Amino acid sequence: MTITDVNTAFAAEKGRQLDAARSREAAFQARIDRGEIRLVGGNQYEVLTGWDRGERFTVGRNAAGQISEIIAAHGLDSRADGTIALYASSPAWHGLGQIIPGGTSDIDEVLRLGGLDFDVTTVPARYEWDGQLRDHPDQFHTVREDTGAPLGIVGRRYQAIQNRTGFEFLQELVGRYDVIWESAGVIKGGRRVFIAIRLPDTVTVDAHGINDMVIPYVAVINDHTGGGTFQCAVTPWRPVCANTERFAVRDAATRWAVRHTAGATSQIKEARRTLGLSFQYFEAFAAEETALARTDIAVADFHQVIADLWPLEDEATDRTKNNHAARLDAIDTIFRTETDRVGRTAYAAERAITGYLDHVAPRRPGKSMTEEIARATAALEGSDDDTKAKAHKRLMLLTRA
Repeated sequence: MTITDVNTAFAAEKGRQLDAARSREAAFQARIDRGEIRLVGGNQYEVLTGWDRGERFTVGRNAAGQISEIIAAHGLDSRADGTIALYASSPAWHGLGQIIPGGTSDIDEVLRLGGLDFDVTTVPARYEWDGQLRDHPDQFHTVREDTGAPLGIVGRRYQAIQNRTGFEFLQELVGRYDVIWESAGVIKGGRRVFIAIRLPDTVTVDAHGINDMVIPYVAVINDHTGGGTFQCAVTPWRPVCANTERFAVRDAATRWAVRHTAGATSQIKEARRTLGLSFQYFEAFAAEETALARTDIAVADFHQVIADLWPLEDEATDRTKNNHAARLDAIDTIFRTETDRVGRTAYAAERAITGYLDHVAPRRPGKSMTEEIARATAALEGSDDDTKAKAHKRLMLLTRA
């Protein structure tokens, strides 16, 4: 029988842990010494080199002062009390933010919890000439009034659409139609803010067949950079796999936008039509999705749709060809999973493409943003809407073949 000296074993294990901690500290310090990262303040550091240049992260330390974890920044803003500037009625956005189960009907509370309770002003852009500061007559900066943080560069005709002004029209919809405030938050330091509401009735695809459920949302996004608009977008969401099924359907729009100009406020009043337009969209959406669900598709036809979306040139490099093959393999894998559930149909093909775009396609995070939050933000902002719409239109041709 072998007898183990627990004291010796414990000392050996502790020694290994200390050696690992010293190595981790030494490696971290070496990155600082090489100029790859720098201390910003407190326990927060900034990446100075590589593809993630500009990203920030926080270093957690244990009671002994040793590195215990490295926490990437999430890309969402923080409120004055240090909490995440995000309101949600359920644990979305990876459980971050202020969660009120079931939501609230009070827009002031939504704005406060989501960190959207700030105004934006414009100040003259200045430049230095011959030792003096001069104002640029036709260029201004948008600035947060609560923090003074710069948000963008705009022209003389620009007029900020304040968050409350832009979103308060939804309050009437909440009271009249029993919609739910789903989420609200601040992205990239206030450059973009959003509110999403959930409409009361779910959408059923092929009720007498696969009986698939889609939850209807309306997302409203306000951009304060000068490079974007105030916009409303219908956002069908499929809870089975968390796909955002947003694409154009026949005779129904998916998005309405208002530019930041003097007439913007009156135009926003027209956004009251958004709910009626949304119902119109979702009726058309359900009809077209049901048609896809009742259309069988051959694998060869499915691959041709993918080739149309991502064409491969004959003179493509080996790297491009490898990436193309990897994409096809990834979409095929999702397609097989979908066919097991809903059959080998055009509907399964569309789910495979949207699933790939939402969850698998390479997504390079922006500065101070994790990949998960980058994906959530891309889905909210509709980064892949055009590709999804093109796939939908191409697959709809098969229903009439």
